[in-house]
Amino acid sequence: MASDSTLDAPALSFFYSLFDPGKLPPAAMAFNHSANPFLAGQAFWGPVTATLDWCEANYQFSRYIAEAANTFSNIFTVALAVYGAAQSVSEKLPPRYLAGYAGFALVGIGSFIFHATLLFEAQLMDELPMIYVASYCCAILFDTSRGFSLKDSNAKELGIIFAVFNVLFTWSYYVSRNPLYHQFVFAGLLFVTTFRTIYLLRNGDISKRLPQTLRSSVARLFSYGAGTFAFGFLVWNLDNIFCSYITRWKNAVGWPAAFLLEGHSWWHILTALGTYLMLIGNTYLTLCIKDDYSNYTVARTAGFPRIKRLNKTKTQ
Repeated sequence: MASDSTLDAPALSFFYSLFDPGKLPPAAMAFNHSANPFLAGQAFWGPVTATLDWCEANYQFSRYIAEAANTFSNIFTVALAVYGAAQSVSEKLPPRYLAGYAGFALVGIGSFIFHATLLFEAQLMDELPMIYVASYCCAILFDTSRGFSLKDSNAKELGIIFAVFNVLFTWSYYVSRNPLYHQFVFAGLLFVTTFRTIYLLRNGDISKRLPQTLRSSVARLFSYGAGTFAFGFLVWNLDNIFCSYITRWKNAVGWPAAFLLEGHSWWHILTALGTYLMLIGNTYLTLCIKDDYSNYTVARTAGFPRIKRLNKTKTQ
């Protein structure tokens, strides 16, 4: 069990080198604690090799699952991605949006495997798709020409930039193995996406194509999504900072009620919901910029927003 001072250290600190894992702040390193030493000693996947571990105790219930709550909370991510993909197919949206939901699902699957095994290779399956999907969604926001044909847009150039960026990041992250580097780049992509969305909503040449009610709807969806995502980030960091206290509370209330105190699991759920809302907002925005806005609207099913095509003619 790590000491209280280690568990209480802040999760993120950019005062440390982005390229020297040996200088990472304590909470960015693995906690590597287990509530069941016997199961940990018999761990099916072997020793923890990931550069990150979380407040949830390792191998508490099974030798096959390193972190139960953090693993199975990813089912919500995959379910939202599948729901979005199904709507994209049923509403005959352009393939680029289906690819976005496929990447969203890949993040959830990779995170499931990572938290189940806590292996570095599985960590890459979680963290790299996060960068790929974030950069992909960002790239789509820079394609604002009318129509979805590759011939009359900058989609090819954006695709090349997207591919080169992700190859370089994959190589550099594998070499550095510094989780703060990953978090910094991911945060940067989210900021670019946010500011690009704001720009598109306020740009005169683009926004004049869209009615105010539509722009307000997009802004509301994206704002709710970004706020939910940010709240999940806060919960994740509080879980790291106050891990020793939260662990005592878990032991006091016992399981299964203690699963509700797994902050990183709430990060999965909240960021999945936030990502879904931002995807819906930006999908609606870019569809209406590149096509006739009267062809689309946002409907709700069981409280979840979805894109509804009013003109069922398929767009390529």
